[in-house]
Amino acid sequence: MATEIKRLIRVRVDKGASFKRDGFGKKRQLSDSWRKPRGQHNKQREQKKAKGALPKPGFGSPIAVRGMHPSGFFEVLVASIKELAGLDNKTQAVRISATVGDRKRVALQEAAVAAGLKVLNIRTITPKAKKAPAKVAAKDEGKAKKDEKKPVKSKAAATPAKKEAPKAIPASKSEEKKAPAKKEAKPKAEKAAEAPAKKEKAPTKTTKAPAKSAEKAADEEKPKAAAKTASATKAKKKTDSGVKKNE
Repeated sequence: MATEIKRLIRVRVDKGASFKRDGFGKKRQLSDSWRKPRGQHNKQREQKKAKGALPKPGFGSPIAVRGMHPSGFFEVLVASIKELAGLDNKTQAVRISATVGDRKRVALQEAAVAAGLKVLNIRTITPKAKKAPAKVAAKDEGKAKKDEKKPVKSKAAATPAKKEAPKAIPASKSEEKKAPAKKEAKPKAEKAAEAPAKKEKAPTKTTKAPAKSAEKAADEEKPKAAAKTASATKAKKKTDSGVKKNE
């Protein structure tokens, strides 16, 4: 970049002013984008002190560097390789459109660099083809882990066989414990033999019951017989004399 262009860009920066609309800091819905003040009593329109400058011809940049990028090149928006034809690499720089995908961007950037053009928004893109080996490596790792787990499973299968041998010993002990239980069955048989004997005693109780009932019947019949004899004697006294005797 020539020294004269550098000087003009520096002048443009020094003369530059940021014009902001009046009241943008007072209300949230107002943006700082420039709007010309038209109010009758607006202080910015009347150019009161500290109310903000108005755009005037004196604030313009030099014509030679007007619209130029700070790098000293004029921007050209590009979306395909065909648009690179006819561009001057000494005065023009390329800006790749945002609508271009990564696959086409890689080819476009390579073509621009090969033509000696400056790319203002160049990117370093890692190709997607390199990601495939990573997946393969992940699969290999998964297979290796599975292979490592297989011998572990074989050991686990062998361990139950060892555990079965100790289980056989307690089984014999349990059988030994069950053997005395069978011996105890004999007293149960004796109890079963005693049970019918008790049942035989039950009829004896039933035989005694009628005996008691006979005694009770005899006791009940005695007062009745006495009452009958007393009534018979009274009747005889009446029949003998026919007159009641004074007692």
